[in-house]
Amino acid sequence: MAKGETRRGLLRVGAAYAALVGWLYQDAGDMGAAAFWRGLTQEIALRSRNPHLVAYSLVNQAQVRTDLRDGIGVVDLCEAALENQRVLAPKVRVMVLQQQAHGASLTRDRRGVDTLIDQATGLLRHVEDDLPWGNACRRTPNYLEVQRATCYGRLGLGREANSLWEQVLSEVPGTARRDRGVYLARQATAAATAQEPDQAVEIAREAAQIAVDTGSVRMRRELETLQGAMRPWHDAPIGQELAEVLTAVDERG
Repeated sequence: MAKGETRRGLLRVGAAYAALVGWLYQDAGDMGAAAFWRGLTQEIALRSRNPHLVAYSLVNQAQVRTDLRDGIGVVDLCEAALENQRVLAPKVRVMVLQQQAHGASLTRDRRGVDTLIDQATGLLRHVEDDLPWGNACRRTPNYLEVQRATCYGRLGLGREANSLWEQVLSEVPGTARRDRGVYLARQATAAATAQEPDQAVEIAREAAQIAVDTGSVRMRRELETLQGAMRPWHDAPIGQELAEVLTAVDERG
């Protein structure tokens, strides 16, 4: 029933709310509900006619495609978001570029990953808008290096990813426990990929405890990826040790 600026303001709030709900469903592992809410985000954003929100909604859709390992879909959505990049706030462009880097990692394009993350890094100092959503790049220490490390891990660059995770984790605040758990699980996988199984299991201990405490499906999936990376040591004592570490996570799931 609202009209004018009141209506536009409500649409902006609605799009931001739908994006948050979509993210929560994604973290909980319900991809069907996540896709529904991401789609609703895009519809409301289009109705608002706000170019920043429209691009943001496309990034949200690209996040779902990333979890579904659809690299080409991620790149398509991000390229669409950047079609009018001249009118987009730097923060929105940072969000699009980092998500496109994830798409590049899924298509095995290491050069593309570095180029896109570097471009986003160059924009960070210009992020000064008052948009109330999408502020992870401002509040998360080493935000873009988190994305680079994740992409490196996906590309199988274990040593490079492990080194970046050490840098990132040294600055994660104690209040960001869920983020820390995800990062630790990814670092453990990187260590296993780098042929450091003992380090991988040691890192996994803390990640597993956080996964039990938070119930995050995203974290549990990262630990499942670790199990795959540790398969060469499945029958060795270190492999059995990992199985014991993850028992509580399996019971929680």
